[in-house]
Amino acid sequence: MSRHTLSVLLENKPGALTRLTGLIARRGFNIDSLAVGTTEVEEISRLTMVVDVEDVPLEQVTKQLNKLVNVIKVVELEPASSVERGHVIFKVSADSVTRGQIADACELFRVRIIDVAPDAVCVEATGEESKLEALRAVLEPFGIREIVQSGLLAISRGARSISDRSTWA
Repeated sequence: MSRHTLSVLLENKPGALTRLTGLIARRGFNIDSLAVGTTEVEEISRLTMVVDVEDVPLEQVTKQLNKLVNVIKVVELEPASSVERGHVIFKVSADSVTRGQIADACELFRVRIIDVAPDAVCVEATGEESKLEALRAVLEPFGIREIVQSGLLAISRGARSISDRSTWA
């Protein structure tokens, strides 16, 4: 299996996301990450999806995704020519002794403490997957109570844009 990041433009219509994810599921592929939101054009959403698939069937899946009624465009984002970021919030056990150590770790990773309670702190982090994994490893000894994370966000580098209407087929 190999990891692929797909960027999909689709119309903001009821059921469009269900049809898209259903097609992926019927092919037997797991969606590792999914993030969806409106674009600079209100009627269009951008979906960023990370899937683990074999190289050969991915082309078949992208062709089938392009055939869906509400799909405007599908692009695979190559890691070397795109920027990828994740967003995660950790709730970490903390007391008066460990709170300072957690704050020091947050400063090293350039992340923020967004909530402090008598027995826990919430830490917000944004960055590459390797940074988020390293932060998790540092916070685990304190006791991670909860993790909430968004799907991966990715965008191509440079001036070229997936939402440039002149590139729509």
